[in-house]
Amino acid sequence: MSLDPEQFRPRIAEAKRLLKAQISDLPERFAAMTARIQQQVEEIQACVANGESPIPEVDFADLQDEGMEELQARIRRRGCVVVRNVFPREQVDEWNRQLMEYVNENDYFSKEVEKRGLDNYFSALASGRPQIFGLYWSKPQVMARQSEQLARTRRWLNRLWTFEYDGQQVFNPDQECSYADRVRQREPGDKTLGLSPHVDGGTIERWIEPSYRQVYRHVFGGDLAAYQPFDSLYRTEAVEIPSPAVCRMFRTYQGWTAMSQQGPGDGTLNLVPIADAMAWMLLRALQDDVPDDELCGAKAGRALSVTEKYHQLLLQAFVPIPTVYPGDTVWWHPDVIHGVEDHNKGQGYSNVIYIGAAPDCQKNRDFLALQRPAFEAGKSSPDFAPENYEVDFTGRALPDDLTELGRRQMGY
Repeated sequence: MSLDPEQFRPRIAEAKRLLKAQISDLPERFAAMTARIQQQVEEIQACVANGESPIPEVDFADLQDEGMEELQARIRRRGCVVVRNVFPREQVDEWNRQLMEYVNENDYFSKEVEKRGLDNYFSALASGRPQIFGLYWSKPQVMARQSEQLARTRRWLNRLWTFEYDGQQVFNPDQECSYADRVRQREPGDKTLGLSPHVDGGTIERWIEPSYRQVYRHVFGGDLAAYQPFDSLYRTEAVEIPSPAVCRMFRTYQGWTAMSQQGPGDGTLNLVPIADAMAWMLLRALQDDVPDDELCGAKAGRALSVTEKYHQLLLQAFVPIPTVYPGDTVWWHPDVIHGVEDHNKGQGYSNVIYIGAAPDCQKNRDFLALQRPAFEAGKSSPDFAPENYEVDFTGRALPDDLTELGRRQMGY
């Protein structure tokens, strides 16, 4: 699917006109948000200068429903967390072995050459062709998604959100909808996976789509101090512009499970650990130095780029995650800025299975109805380019491989 950026310019111009007319205190509001972000940037820089990571951490065995208020507040402020020791090393080593066997026995590499160009979501970001495998249904991926360990982790993380209003739940924090994503197996020395800072889950629709603007109603009007990134109201009703690799599910967190040791310099994840950075980005696009029919370079159907030209303040807080080990997991809020280091300078592979959190709600159940037939046929997840590698792969997971929990998560 190809989206012509020009077709959206009139809608962008009209949306910006309406928003500027609606926000009577736009200069003061942007100044207040800038001060709010600047304070957090300075906190993060001071943390790094002290040799510490600003990314919150917690051990899987320590997850409790009570008595962790200070940590929970820090996660809500930073918008990310490393949950350590979710899986034992022996389990991860076995999954790595099975994944490589699955890739090699099904001749993935020669088939990938034939299908290059189908997936161009990151075309404006990548330094080269990403070393991300278009695989969704290997047994290690499916086993990890339906594991009791991740179910427990995601229940705890989901409950950091506000999900109940007037007795009604926006989503069920205790039940997941399984979202099939891919795997990364990045070899030492690789320079092809670099992804510049960006945000997923929608670009220009945050400004031009009325249902999406409701998510940021406190940013675009009313009391700015009332804006909370972990407020879920209206998020399950937001409508994205259809495009390959634009997630149609509501994710409380993007995330991955570490399949190898990796840290700063190993070609791994970098974050701007500021949960409310999106509020500043939304107001930044309404400033006078941005053309009336542009949104700081945002383009429909692509990742939302974060650039030196418009977002230099935020990039001062772009930092690597701490070193993680096989079985650790990394989670970040869907509005959090993230990217991937250009070069894996480490001595080993930088491998992950992408698994986020997508709690049960109508929006996510609707997607499951599309995803189940893809699973059964071995086709690519319907959110991604239709590469369909696994249709004739031997050893892929089948419905009989699902546990009772896995079947619920897949919507059976």
